[in-house]
Amino acid sequence: MMESKTDLQRLQQEYSRRAGESKTKDRYSSENPAHQWMISDRQRKIRDLLKKGRIHGFQTLNILEIGCGSGGVINEFLRSGAVPSRLCGLDLLFDRLEEASESLPDCAWINANGQDLPFKDESFDLALQFTAFSSVLDPEIKRDMAEAMLRVLKPDGGVLWYDFIWNPTNSQTKGIGLKEIKSLFPGCTFLVSRITLAPPLIRLLLPKFPRLVERLSSLIMLNSHLLVWIQKRS
Repeated sequence: MMESKTDLQRLQQEYSRRAGESKTKDRYSSENPAHQWMISDRQRKIRDLLKKGRIHGFQTLNILEIGCGSGGVINEFLRSGAVPSRLCGLDLLFDRLEEASESLPDCAWINANGQDLPFKDESFDLALQFTAFSSVLDPEIKRDMAEAMLRVLKPDGGVLWYDFIWNPTNSQTKGIGLKEIKSLFPGCTFLVSRITLAPPLIRLLLPKFPRLVERLSSLIMLNSHLLVWIQKRS
């Protein structure tokens, strides 16, 4: 239990550091071409994956994001047709939620950790996890988070997972492979795609060689993330 508390404290400090860094760098700005390319590529592949999972629209879905930050991913789902009143973001850092609330006031924003989700069982159709788990180093916390996500999902609901397989440039993260994902969500079924050309390559090559970025992204071995549809079994 003490290790879990320590890792939660580390997470809060790390997220605060990243938040401060993002204010002085445009790496994750919507106007950054490399970031735009990654988001566009990811959105296209999310649509393809969810079609295979028989999810054809977001208008009627209650959606929860774990580790929502300032609301960037939730905003992507809004632009894809999700209804603001059906969207909820949860995060450890209150100041990030304040920023999200200012830009997206019609969504719900909850200050809590992913282990203790303050929702009734079977409240959501879709749970989102975009690079939150790779920031957790404590295996017990990851297991608790996965169990909590399954608990709040409806019987026919699912988790949309997007996270690093590897990220050698950040010692505060730990990549998660498919074997570990399956162990976190036992009894579920999985649709898997390996996507996103390693971000340092995109940032380096995109300004001068956009076509090369497209070609390299088709080489699975150079892609750094897993996109997974995790279907809860009813």
